[in-house]
Amino acid sequence: MQNTFKAILGRDGRLRLRQKLRFSKERKVLVTLLDEDPADESQYSSNLSESALAKDWNRPEEDEAWQHLQ
Repeated sequence: MQNTFKAILGRDGRLRLRQKLRFSKERKVLVTLLDEDPADESQYSSNLSESALAKDWNRPEEDEAWQHLQ
């Protein structure tokens, strides 16, 4: 199972996770460096959720449900 956790990599090379994590055994990890300012996290979060939400939003049933607002 794969999970994604938010973290900040400091200039000193230390990785600071946003939440405490506890596991029953050691885990392998992959670290992906994003070319973005950590202070602008809201933009990154919205980009991640856009494709997942689009699957639900772009269904004919959704169009019908909101038709009365057009």
